Amino acid sequence: MSLRDWLRLVLGALAARRLRSALTALGIAVGIAAVVLLTALGTGVQRYVVQEFTQFGTNLIAVTPGQRSTFGVSGAVFATTRPLTLDDAEALRRAHAVQAVVPVVQGNVRLQAGPRSRRGELLGVGPEALQVWNFELAQGRFLPADDARAPRPFAVLGATLRQELFPGESALGQTLRIGDRRVRVIGVMARRGRILGFDIDGAVYVPAALALELFNREGLMEIDLIYRPEVPVERVESSVRRLLVARHGREDFTIVSQAQMLEILGDVLGVLTAAVGALGGISLLVGAIGIATIMTIAVAERTAEVGLLRALGTPRRQVLLLFLGEAMVLSLIGGVAGLSLGALVIAALGLAAPAVPIQLSVFYTSVSLALAAAIGLVAGVLPARRAAALDPVEALRGE
Repeated sequence: MSLRDWLRLVLGALAARRLRSALTALGIAVGIAAVVLLTALGTGVQRYVVQEFTQFGTNLIAVTPGQRSTFGVSGAVFATTRPLTLDDAEALRRAHAVQAVVPVVQGNVRLQAGPRSRRGELLGVGPEALQVWNFELAQGRFLPADDARAPRPFAVLGATLRQELFPGESALGQTLRIGDRRVRVIGVMARRGRILGFDIDGAVYVPAALALELFNREGLMEIDLIYRPEVPVERVESSVRRLLVARHGREDFTIVSQAQMLEILGDVLGVLTAAVGALGGISLLVGAIGIATIMTIAVAERTAEVGLLRALGTPRRQVLLLFLGEAMVLSLIGGVAGLSLGALVIAALGLAAPAVPIQLSVFYTSVSLALAAAIGLVAGVLPARRAAALDPVEALRGE
């Protein structure tokens, strides 16, 4: 039997039962569309999070107080953990290949400018924060390189804060009250939006020493630094670790590079994407059961046809391929329809809600099509083998 004859017989058998074939293919289409939509959402979220993190650059290292890994020792040991200090931040400038360092203290404060007041996020930082975090100024200047322990009471406002506290007037040179301290506004940040849920435009930036006084803290929450991109991150981490161990007496801190964070995020979000895709695969399983059921019914209905083909000398292998072909064609039709439906829904979501992080994945699209063909093959095996095993005489006698 030629390929042309085989294809004509397969399509003719499906066309003879249009409604049944359409409903069977619809089950696969719904499953494929679910897989495409869920994996597109997972891929979009993954790329969105990675993009948010890489806004700070890829040659960033964060040092936080306390060691996250434990070794089964007494909790009393960890109680003596030394805080990270401004002196530690200054010392890290001497670490290998370090270009800039910024101490970080964060908290929520009450801000007041004349009769206007609101609560907002306060970031205590150093003068190199713009360089380390890839931020930009819109007006004025950033915090100057004063003595880290006794800086002048200056502040730089986020774009939203400037608009709310000083509407219709310049904020530069104005006095701002933060808690019980008065500071002078010397700059306004360029609008940046939200990064991982944190409103950059709604924050005020002050020297880290002032933030420590406002929050009555002894140590920093974090020290961020950037290093020369051409230097291996392992060498920089080793240098930072040696320097801080020499100052603290032991390793009571945690070093996390941007590359490590991106790798962990990529693994976690990749598993999440695969998991939501597997949830959509449940619909594909239902569709596979539907194909197996329909093909079993088809074999029972077409017993005489199979008997006639066998009586005319058609080999068992060709009968097997005919029924397998019907199952695979049904799956592929459903797969293409599901991909088209999923792509249309993704395009509609992109137009209706541009902020939703959703992106069609070429990899999962290809996997979905291959999965549709595989489902047709697996679901059609048993009915096709049953058809091929029919005795021609018994099949014709049954007619």
